[in-house]
Amino acid sequence: MKTRHCVFPTGITAYEHEPYTRQDVLEYEGRWYVCGTGRQPLQRDKTASGGYYLLTLAAIAKELRQRGIKGRCSVILAAGLPLTGFGREKEGFEKYLRRSSQPVQYRYEDVSYEVTITDVKLFPQGYSALALHPELITGEPSVLLMDIGGWTVDLMRLDNAVPNADTCRSLEWGMIRCLDSAREQVHRTMGLSVTDAQIERVLSGLPCALDEKAREVIRQQGRVYTEHLLSAAMEAGFDLKAMPVVMLGGGASVVKRYVRESDHLCRMFPLPDSRINAAGFERLAQQMIARGKA
Repeated sequence: MKTRHCVFPTGITAYEHEPYTRQDVLEYEGRWYVCGTGRQPLQRDKTASGGYYLLTLAAIAKELRQRGIKGRCSVILAAGLPLTGFGREKEGFEKYLRRSSQPVQYRYEDVSYEVTITDVKLFPQGYSALALHPELITGEPSVLLMDIGGWTVDLMRLDNAVPNADTCRSLEWGMIRCLDSAREQVHRTMGLSVTDAQIERVLSGLPCALDEKAREVIRQQGRVYTEHLLSAAMEAGFDLKAMPVVMLGGGASVVKRYVRESDHLCRMFPLPDSRINAAGFERLAQQMIARGKA
C-alpha cells in the first residue's frame, strides 16, 4: 500500500480478540486487524474480498497522521487501477472504496477516526506518475511506460505523449518473482532461509548482516530477474532498443541497479520512489478539483 507519504506491505491478519500490540492495529466493526504483516496472495480483483478496503482505512489513518489531521474529517480518495483493466474495473472499484455508510468510524493504533469519503477519483497507474515528470516524454515520439509492481508489470506505449491504449500489456513478472527466486537459490546453494526484508535490502544495495556469499547469490538473481523482465517486455512486442523506457513502481529502484549502460539493453529513465503513483493521483485529483472551481 502506498500513499503520498507512506509505504507498507499489503498483508493483513484478523483477530477475534484484542492483539498483543497496538502497532499497525486497525479496529473496525468489533474486530482487530494487524496491517502490514507479510503479503497477500495475488488478487486479480481487489474487490473480491474486504482486505484491500481495510488496508485502505489504515492507509488513510497513516496519511492523516503525517499531515497532522486527527479525529473527524472528510477526504477525497485518489487511487489507481492497472492500465489493462482500467475501464472495466473502474465503476466496481469506486463502489468498493465507498462500500460503507458514511462516515466510516474506526480506530487505528489506538486513535479514533471518523472519516467521510466524499468522492473517489480513479486514475491509471503508471501514466498518472507522469503528471509529476512531464519532461520525460516531452519531445519524444514514442516512450514505453513500465510500472513494476509486486505481482505484475504494466506496460504501455505513449506516442507523442498520448497513451496508446492498444499497446497496454500486463505481465506477471513483478518483484515477487525476483524475491521468490532469490530465496530459493540461497536455500539451494547455502541452506539458509532468508526473508523478504533481507533480500530487498541486498537488492537495494543497503547494509545487511548476511554472509557475503549469500548476498552475492541474491545480487545475481537480481541481474537474472532484470534480464528476464526485459526479455518478456521484448516478447510482448516492445523494442526496448528503439525507444526510451520510463520505469517506475516498487521494482524500479532494484532493476535500475542491474541495467548497465554497457549492456545496451535499453535506455532507461527510472523513477525509483515507490510512492510516485500515489503522488501523481493526488496531483491529478487536485487539478480536477481546481478546474471544477474555475
